[in-house]
Amino acid sequence: MIIYNMLRHNMAATPTMVAVTVVVTTMIMAANAADSNDVFSPCSDAKIEKSDGFTFGLAFSSKESFFFDHVQLSPCDSRLALFSKMAQLAVFRPKVDEISLLTINSSTFNPGMSGGYMVAFAGRKYAARSFPVMVADNGIIVTSFTLVLEFQQGILQNLYWKSFGCDKCSKDFVCLNGKDCAVHNSKCRSNGGHIDCNLGVQLTFSGTDKNLETLNSWYEVSNLRQYSLYGLYSNLRHSIDQFSGQF
Repeated sequence: MIIYNMLRHNMAATPTMVAVTVVVTTMIMAANAADSNDVFSPCSDAKIEKSDGFTFGLAFSSKESFFFDHVQLSPCDSRLALFSKMAQLAVFRPKVDEISLLTINSSTFNPGMSGGYMVAFAGRKYAARSFPVMVADNGIIVTSFTLVLEFQQGILQNLYWKSFGCDKCSKDFVCLNGKDCAVHNSKCRSNGGHIDCNLGVQLTFSGTDKNLETLNSWYEVSNLRQYSLYGLYSNLRHSIDQFSGQF
């Protein structure tokens, strides 16, 4: 499992990248010498193989902000003018076909204030993007998501969100639309509550790389869907916090 923390950074506008507030990853691991992918922008095309890193983004804004003339566009498309809509962007570079937990830990990051919806995206020619999913509104927040990146011959074709229902929601959570576990904002630590409400995205891969090797991490997660990396991470961090508090 790879865990990423985030630092805020401003990125200048370019023809392919919308000027938005960017959250850039700081990896808790050394650079992978086997990584042959030299594409680091989420708005550029890449052809990957196993052991490569792959850069993609998560954009946060209102649902309607991701549409232009009733057509959903990539957040890289300047026609969306996300900068003027106070959107926020998180950029990640996980290792291909590893199950990764991506987190955004920032005292200033607030998906509800940005519009409450999230879109995953990468690429320029294919401009792959997920459907917008709700993260937060004025009353509740969804803290855990599962995202699948689907490749064909090493080229990203699709990003889609997977939900496993509400069977595993804890007592502090409510079931949202019959598929997601959500928590009331009043129970979040940032509001004086006891629940860690930092956003966590469990990332997996499917399809084939440029050498036609099968990407299997999605099937591993689907077979073990009763377990949540975010839940395990939150419990571990809570235990560490309690242990540290004894000194």
